[in-house]
Amino acid sequence: MAQYAVVGLGRFGATLALQLMRMGHDAVGIDSDRHVIETLADALTYTAVADVTDERALRELNLTAFDAVIIAIGENLQASLLCVVHLKNMGIDNIWVKATTQAHHLILSRLGVSRIIHPEEEMGARIAQALAYPMMREYMALGDRQYIVEIQVTEQMTGITLAELLSSAKGEVFGILVKRREQLFPCPSGQFLIEPDDTVVLAGARKSLMTLAAKFM
Repeated sequence: MAQYAVVGLGRFGATLALQLMRMGHDAVGIDSDRHVIETLADALTYTAVADVTDERALRELNLTAFDAVIIAIGENLQASLLCVVHLKNMGIDNIWVKATTQAHHLILSRLGVSRIIHPEEEMGARIAQALAYPMMREYMALGDRQYIVEIQVTEQMTGITLAELLSSAKGEVFGILVKRREQLFPCPSGQFLIEPDDTVVLAGARKSLMTLAAKFM
């Protein structure tokens, strides 16, 4: 179980904090709006009203003890950037920040935060992916245009081996796991026979994965 602090409890920040709680982690919510804090007080590990542009207020929250601090402040660019600077001054390294504009992103990149988040863009990309390739239920970027994807077996895939499923990818896509109801089959061989309702986890280059997915639409 990890400990996370979420600064800014708007729609994105509140959703993130609540999801972390559902995953079994500790989530602390911080916001300058007392009404927002009162609304979420019973749902999070604890909450705090604080002016995050004040370094002394942040130091009182003992944020150095957390695994990560996520700055989810919306439109207040100044507050977001000041909060980052204060956290850096406190020696906190793992800082994730929601960016609202390209200028915001540029400044955050110069400040050296751990990750810059664009929730609307990332969600838009996931929705487009789900619309265009509905059998690809989840995906994770590995960098350098390499991805891990989860594919739900369709009728066209049933009764063939994993090698046959991946034959058009020409060795550029690899099967790393098959889930069959409550069973897991890690590192399946090429002769593994695909059955209805299997979930296949693949890894490979984005272009090869998209080409493969298009064949099973």
